[in-house]
Amino acid sequence: MSVVDTVEILKGRSLSDDEYQRAAVLGWCVELLQAFFLVADDIMDASITRRGQPCWYRQSGVGMVAINDSFLLEAAIYFLLKKYFKQESYYVNLVELFMETTHQTEMGQLVDLITAPEDKIDLSKFSLDKHRYIVVYKTAFYSFYLPVALALYVAGIPESYSVPVSSSTPGETTTRIIEPYAVAKDFLIPLGEYFQIQDDFLDYSAPPEVLGKIGTDILDNKCSWCINTALARATPDQRAILDENYGRKDSEKEAKVKKVYEEIGLRRIYAEYEERTYKKLNELIEAVPETGNQGELKREVFRSFLGKIYKRSM
Repeated sequence: MSVVDTVEILKGRSLSDDEYQRAAVLGWCVELLQAFFLVADDIMDASITRRGQPCWYRQSGVGMVAINDSFLLEAAIYFLLKKYFKQESYYVNLVELFMETTHQTEMGQLVDLITAPEDKIDLSKFSLDKHRYIVVYKTAFYSFYLPVALALYVAGIPESYSVPVSSSTPGETTTRIIEPYAVAKDFLIPLGEYFQIQDDFLDYSAPPEVLGKIGTDILDNKCSWCINTALARATPDQRAILDENYGRKDSEKEAKVKKVYEEIGLRRIYAEYEERTYKKLNELIEAVPETGNQGELKREVFRSFLGKIYKRSM
């Protein structure tokens, strides 16, 4: 729906049936890309359930056939792009965008897999910088930048355009070149990072009845924002507790890790991070030039995304 909603905001009106279908097809392609990643990810992680149901590879009669199924999900993206967009001037842009995003996500997945394997716990490999790389490449590009960039293409937003700006000389104006795809990326990648940090914090802090699942990041040795923040602030004694207890499939050891989180004030640190990030993201929105002309980027695209994420509890 992010693709559809963004196209509608950019056009400033309700979409025709044809416009809606084309935007929806691109939204389906994003969903197919995520499905491809998740089917493969569950095999790599030996996961048991996905959204409350057994993982696809654990379904009766599926097994490792799921690997080929993940490839078919990916191939369906390019089938749909060719079917609905081959005649469009931006067809190659769509194909290249999906290919580039796939590569970025795979790089993030690789770093995640080799940094935090469940069967070999080594917190010395963790860092906030590494966490940021994983988050940006594994989540932010495909979840946030991809649907908006697709919407920009289908809405006919050019790679660049000029807007008038006030000159230092009274009564004169000059022009400024805007690159809307770069502007979108500069906002959406930090937004995606904020979303994942929020997700990491909720995994630790939100009750299961609110979160909709039981948080397992500590048990699963995840390279999350919470553990990396704790490692950066822990005393030697607290660090020893984290090294001894993090990533173990033991609820008592999990409780000891959570106790360290409380001792370092993780809730306060997150609240300060969230407010600081929200302020920065709003500043980025206000910096987007907007003249009201058709064929230009609109601040409402970013306000809509931020409004859905800020202070979410699940």
